[in-house]
Amino acid sequence: MKIGFCMFLWTTNVTGKHEKLLRDIKATGYDGVEIPIFEGTPDDYRRLGDLLDRIGLERTAVSAMGDPAMNLIGNAGERKAGVAYMKWAIDCAAALGVDRLSGPLHSTLGRFSGTGPTATEKKRSVSSQRAIGDHAAGKGVIIGLEALNRFECYLVNTMDDLCAHLDEIDHPNVKAMYDTFHCNIEEQDPIGAFTRSFRHIVHVHISENDRGVPGRGNIPWKKTFSAIRESGYDDWLTIESFGRGLKDLAAATKVWRDFAESPEAVYREGFKHIKDHWKRAGR
Repeated sequence: MKIGFCMFLWTTNVTGKHEKLLRDIKATGYDGVEIPIFEGTPDDYRRLGDLLDRIGLERTAVSAMGDPAMNLIGNAGERKAGVAYMKWAIDCAAALGVDRLSGPLHSTLGRFSGTGPTATEKKRSVSSQRAIGDHAAGKGVIIGLEALNRFECYLVNTMDDLCAHLDEIDHPNVKAMYDTFHCNIEEQDPIGAFTRSFRHIVHVHISENDRGVPGRGNIPWKKTFSAIRESGYDDWLTIESFGRGLKDLAAATKVWRDFAESPEAVYREGFKHIKDHWKRAGR
């Protein structure tokens, strides 16, 4: 098992100016960090990868699409732009030195049609994801699609919805991510949702019900960690938390207040939370 921390708490563009913070995350005990990919070039991410190597941090990557002009389930022009964006993001991820890129990489974040997903939209998604998967395969990257709650997207809201869609896509480089925050909202049985979806899961986000410090809210952590460990999953458990520091991200994720007294409380207490629960789940 590897413990990671998503840099969304501070930024969507990690650079050398974050070196002191990255070194403190490493000193806390983390195996790696999750790097947002929203801007820049592959060379920028290659340089960042070099910095992370020097610090001793492994890494994963995350991205999203908020521009309706890049909608992977939209019209032909939107889909073409969306696939091009994803190919760019995959190239950056590969240059960074990651083997997985996760997030709601299936449709436009926060864009709604007023109804549920149509058969046409699902068909378009299958085509888009297969093209993305082919490019990802050539770069050695796995895409971890994320089911989001109904207030952030409408294509896939539950793990069952996501896995049924992945069965249709049927591509070895397009898989699933499990996020405790979204499952706490949408799943009647979040633990069962993990177990049923395990065949597709390549990444796990550890997020409290309020996006704050893991362990301070109402997520059933004991059962969650037990299910993860009993499944045989032995990969990244990455904390994702948000704050108000980034206005655009705060607006997209509906963050209007602080969820902890400090960022340090989130990553330091969160690390201990994962270590303690993982150990107990193995008894």
